[in-house]
Amino acid sequence: MAGSTTKTVFEIFQTMDYGPSNSTFSTAQSWLEQQDGSLGLFVEGKFAHPAGRQTRSLTDSMGRTVCSLMCAVEEDVSGSVSSAANSLKGWSELSCHQRAQPLLRMASALQRHSQCVSELCELSQSPCSPAALVRLAQYYAGWAQLRDTLIPDWTARGVVAVVGSDDCSLYSLWLKILPALAVGNTVVVVPGMPTAPPSLLLAQVFGEAGLPVGVLNVITGSDVSLGAKVAQNPNMAYMTFTGNKQDAEALCRQTAGLGVPVSLSLSLDSMCPFIIFESADIDSAVDGVMETVFKKRRECQWALYVQESVLKSVVARLKLRLAGMKSIPLQSEAHRALVDTAVQEAERQGATIIQPCPPPPSGTLYPPTLLCGVAPSCQAVVCPAPGPVLPLLSFRGPGEGVTLGNHSSHGQAASIWTEDLTLALETTKSLSVGSVWVNSLSVSDPSLSLSGRKNSGNCTDGGREGLYQFLRPSCSSPLPRSSPCALDYAGFGAAAAKASVPEGFDPASIPRSYSHFVAGRSCKADSGCSRAVLSPEGAVLAHCPDGGRKDVRNAVEAAIKAQPSWMKKSPSARAQSLYSLAGLLGQKRQPLVTSIQTQTGLSLEDANQEVDLSISRLYEWAARCDKDMCGVPLLPQSGSALSISEPVGVLGVVLPDSKSLLPLVSLLGAAVAMGNAVVMVPSEKYPLPALEFIQILQSSDLPGGVVSIISGGRDQLTQALANHSVIQAVWYWGSKEGCQFLQHTCSSPLKRLWLHCEGDGQKAGEGGLWSLPHPSLMEEMWRQAVVWKSVWIPTA
Repeated sequence: MAGSTTKTVFEIFQTMDYGPSNSTFSTAQSWLEQQDGSLGLFVEGKFAHPAGRQTRSLTDSMGRTVCSLMCAVEEDVSGSVSSAANSLKGWSELSCHQRAQPLLRMASALQRHSQCVSELCELSQSPCSPAALVRLAQYYAGWAQLRDTLIPDWTARGVVAVVGSDDCSLYSLWLKILPALAVGNTVVVVPGMPTAPPSLLLAQVFGEAGLPVGVLNVITGSDVSLGAKVAQNPNMAYMTFTGNKQDAEALCRQTAGLGVPVSLSLSLDSMCPFIIFESADIDSAVDGVMETVFKKRRECQWALYVQESVLKSVVARLKLRLAGMKSIPLQSEAHRALVDTAVQEAERQGATIIQPCPPPPSGTLYPPTLLCGVAPSCQAVVCPAPGPVLPLLSFRGPGEGVTLGNHSSHGQAASIWTEDLTLALETTKSLSVGSVWVNSLSVSDPSLSLSGRKNSGNCTDGGREGLYQFLRPSCSSPLPRSSPCALDYAGFGAAAAKASVPEGFDPASIPRSYSHFVAGRSCKADSGCSRAVLSPEGAVLAHCPDGGRKDVRNAVEAAIKAQPSWMKKSPSARAQSLYSLAGLLGQKRQPLVTSIQTQTGLSLEDANQEVDLSISRLYEWAARCDKDMCGVPLLPQSGSALSISEPVGVLGVVLPDSKSLLPLVSLLGAAVAMGNAVVMVPSEKYPLPALEFIQILQSSDLPGGVVSIISGGRDQLTQALANHSVIQAVWYWGSKEGCQFLQHTCSSPLKRLWLHCEGDGQKAGEGGLWSLPHPSLMEEMWRQAVVWKSVWIPTA
């Protein structure tokens, strides 16, 4: 048509121009110009620029100013959380289809704005593929649509805070934001400095896609302490963090005692094993090392483990590939000092240094460095420096390779290289990490769960499993909000209160003295001390051991020996052990009924009902042993993936006062059925039914050390469980002070926490929730007893 300016398809392909956009911005620079180079806070669906706020300048890799970011104050925090709280009811009550639509439109909008998002990520030094964000939005739009169908009987937590450190990636931040929104929560985002501009842009795009006002708010600040201020707001229900361990520990200590559960994903500080077996395609493995380990920006550090028979071949190839590489810029002079220290220490310990060129005397540039022949105890392996440094260790056989791979205190991911499928699967099963890539590296997809082990995190992101951190069973109550109390963390539990003995009491009149149960046998407390157990009327019924730190240590040592072999038993074998335990409980029900009635004052009918429910609960966990163990995620790329549930390891369980037997059996069944070992602390107030249960355990075929029962002061034993580095999780029912202590202490060493605050006046028999055979409650117990491992096996 004459006068038409529309280009033909041929002309478009010749120039590769972008088509017309309905947006008012098409590049990062035009978007920043719209904001006048000063980014405000995104609250109530729009940008706000309150007066009198401090600002921080964000620079690019060349040191040029990209924009300035506003530092939120208490008033801004209150406004953003109030906005999220006000919109919560409307957002959570929408149908699944209505909640899914903004996420689908978000995916389409991200495709239109992909150039702008990509440019802004590069300018902010937070690189992220727009295609990965599109896939993330599409995946969780699907879960928003199916949420009520596939996850019934669970409810959204409420207002969720997502906090990132300055060195976290944009993808890891939005891997938490989108699932929280998809299941019906509203979100307040506190991003790190590099991820703040892209997050503000995405929040604006989300608003244009039809997300209701107030559902998503983004506020920026000077450091991660802004997250603690957000948690102090009484409307906040849950907080999740992604970033480095130092900021995570500070955040946990600042939020302890607020009644806000905090989950952590700590991939940044993780040391991940890269294992090359003699059966590997050496050239492909070396290509993987060069592509992943010596990148400018990495989310985790790597250690290279090579089988001795191919060590010389691997080193020769790496030396050849390193020869042509240039120096890589570090983030700061402080990082340069850490790298220099690590390399010098490795050299003093006898390591061989391979570099393409000598490092410059000063500045942030550093050459790719290979440290050959370092020891597993070397600082470069234990606590990796933040730079292009790769420690290389050798091993003789596959078993030694797995041992070295598990030597680290981290457990984020691993890459194994072998063409022997049997060896690959056995190694995958034996490595204590959350993700395993076979003959590949850093494969990520929202359908693959990311579950850090040990010090790499205490929650699961991604996949169906990642949704549950933002949900709770509809039959349970959230942790009550509170104000932190003045607590002596160093002296917590040191002076445990003991039951007072009536005047004129004759010790010879005690009908019975009980023992602990450790390593499959009865034993006295290490201290030799005991506690009087009183009836509701105040009469002395018995003496039970007064356990302490040494008793917990002995129980954990027994658990360490027993848990690996118990975990390797087939699910059907574990089921038979639990069926046998339930049968023994049925045979010896009368002494337990009498113990419950005498200790707690419950009626004979109520005591019988609790024992009946305990027997039923054990049978149910036995039936669940070989169910729901794994899945096969469907991926948009070639290859096969597995999502496997594995036991957490050694658990510490502090039992409630509300019921004396049923909680013990319910939680013991959940932990043991999934292959864990458990150290249990019975009710301080009503310990006799749990100690009576020891006789049943002694008659069972459970291996010694899988279950230990230690009585004593609850605070004293809680302190011992929290400070033991081997215990991977603590399930706690107790006081507000105990919950605060665990939140403050269990960030280092990091543990998974499942906390419940009981009232001071809790009476026996009041725990009606334990008696409910609610599916979501049983599923929550099961999910607390497992961690998830994703396995990726590529195909041609």
